[in-house]
Amino acid sequence: MNRNSWIIFGAACVIFLGALVVFSQKDKIDVSAVDTSKIQPASEQNGNIAEHTRGKAGSKVVLTEYGDFQCPYCEQAYPNVKKINEKYDDRITFVFRNFPLTQIHPNAKAAASAAEAAGLQGKYWEMNDKLYSVRTWVDAPTDKRTNIFIDYAKAIGVKDIDKFKADMGDTFIAKKIRFDIAIADKDGVSGTPAFFLNGKQVEDKVSGSVINGDGSEMEKALDELLK
Repeated sequence: MNRNSWIIFGAACVIFLGALVVFSQKDKIDVSAVDTSKIQPASEQNGNIAEHTRGKAGSKVVLTEYGDFQCPYCEQAYPNVKKINEKYDDRITFVFRNFPLTQIHPNAKAAASAAEAAGLQGKYWEMNDKLYSVRTWVDAPTDKRTNIFIDYAKAIGVKDIDKFKADMGDTFIAKKIRFDIAIADKDGVSGTPAFFLNGKQVEDKVSGSVINGDGSEMEKALDELLK
């Protein structure tokens, strides 16, 4: 993917995002008081599911990704995101927030639910990795994808598969995803992946290096903040 294709894709996501906001109006969550630059604790608003983080707790540098598991550009960025997390694991905090673009990615919300359900049994990041690295679920019909997610859950060591299956369809996980979408909207996110450093969206050249390059521009930005 070149820079121009990223810009075109972003414009398309803006159109579909407008439809998403209208469609979800009845489920709208008031996040006017939420500081999106902060790591979100469990609360009634997010289904009592705390934000998913990895790396150094309490770091002065927080890298946040708004992602859609079915998005091909998120998939393309994944190896660099993983590499950056491994390199900076003891220095930064990484946060992943759900932003499923369901109008163009019909399995994205279900995948986010699978990750959240795995997270309730301590396997969030393992499922996050699995969803990006093994893509058999992406084009699966609705009646097949749940079994694929169950197979993934078994593979990563989720203990209670019945609970995992039930949790995927539960209201508190749906609420967590709606909360993530609401704070993405507050942050002005219009496409995925979108990267923020300490609450500020990074420049195009920085996100582009993660999506389309070697991630070096993101590493430079991190190094500058870590000084």
